[in-house]
Amino acid sequence: MQTKFLNYILISVFSLALFSCQNDDDATPPQSQAEFTASATEVKIGEDIQFTNSSQNATAYLWSFGDGTTSNQVAPKKSYQSSDVFLVSLVSTGAGGSTISSMEIKVTPASGFTVADEDNLSAKIPVQFTNASLGATSYSWSFGDANNSTSTEENPTFTYAAAGTFKVTLTANGVGGSNTFTKDVIIAMAPEAPAELYYLDNTDDFMRKLTLDGSGTITDVFDLVGKSGVGMAYDEVNDKIYFSDFYTTPFGNIWKMNPDGTEAEVIVENIEDPYAVALDVAGNKVYWSDSVGNISRADLDGSNVEIGILNIPDVTLTGLALDLKNGKLYAYDLDVEDLYIADLDGSNPTKILSGVYGYSVAVDMVNDKIYFEDKRSLKRANLDGSNVETIAERATRIYGIEIDNEANKLYWGGRDTGEIYRSDLDGSNKEVLKSGLGSVRGIALIK
Repeated sequence: MQTKFLNYILISVFSLALFSCQNDDDATPPQSQAEFTASATEVKIGEDIQFTNSSQNATAYLWSFGDGTTSNQVAPKKSYQSSDVFLVSLVSTGAGGSTISSMEIKVTPASGFTVADEDNLSAKIPVQFTNASLGATSYSWSFGDANNSTSTEENPTFTYAAAGTFKVTLTANGVGGSNTFTKDVIIAMAPEAPAELYYLDNTDDFMRKLTLDGSGTITDVFDLVGKSGVGMAYDEVNDKIYFSDFYTTPFGNIWKMNPDGTEAEVIVENIEDPYAVALDVAGNKVYWSDSVGNISRADLDGSNVEIGILNIPDVTLTGLALDLKNGKLYAYDLDVEDLYIADLDGSNPTKILSGVYGYSVAVDMVNDKIYFEDKRSLKRANLDGSNVETIAERATRIYGIEIDNEANKLYWGGRDTGEIYRSDLDGSNKEVLKSGLGSVRGIALIK
């Protein structure tokens, strides 16, 4: 009985052990768990993403990045070359099988731009922006100026009106979203444009201009065929040029136009040989001299014509200049060879110089001097005609004199020499700015 019981115990233990062994052999391996994280879920084109694999119970991995590329690395690094939203998947495989985990990665365009000649930018000169963005389908620019100017061009140009530091922003838009790049652009003050000396060339029948930058560049401005004259003046407030036209005697004209030669119009007509032209812009008046002894004037638009506010009978009045500081005008009598001063309304004419013969006179209102031609010499005197001194010796007939007080310079043209001259106001440092010209008549300095 005891032996039988022991046998039963042994059989039970053996059976339990055998059953236990059979259960161990039939156990299911643990399931893999695919898991991962990314260093960023929104990046721009070309920016690296580091994927970190945290899968459990896996021995093999297959990554799919949504752009057609794959990897079997444990923890790959990836960058995208186009803008979109990509589904990244990781399949982790172990003895217990495979599982998958996914996440979306948003890839925006990469925005950026360069600025041409960035270290030498100036106001009033166009700035060229070159787009260096990647993967964008449209662009939004903001130039940071006071007017909040914008553009949607890919490679815009923009001109700043003033100097300063401006924050320029480019937003590049793509399928995956937008990306913005910002850059400070420093704009210097606009360089001063070179002054220009306009003159009437009666040989070639053109109004021309000489650019005063040392280049000697001559540019045609206006065709004078059928309208030649000798007098010219510039209205810097309204940016207009006035000139005389005595081509058709006795029906001469006073013309007005833009400095580029456009919008030319006759504002006063039927004048007996108009010579010099002078302006009182603040007083809204244009003055001219003529061959029958008149100094006349009109409003700047040609209305309210007053013929002969000053009249000297039986003479030709040529040179004319205004002293607006003292309310005076100066006029040449070519026949008796006298130089007169009068009030701006023509009253109280007084002879201040006799025996002087010429076609041009100018007033230096800063230094209280008059400049005038006398028998082909350029001279200077006090406003009352005293203390006459020679600036340039006999050389040429002078039809135009211009004074630049800011630069301490004097300009005049040579009718007979075909040259334009410049000197200091006292006549020193004389130079020939341009030679080989035609018959240089009236001149006007535009700065």
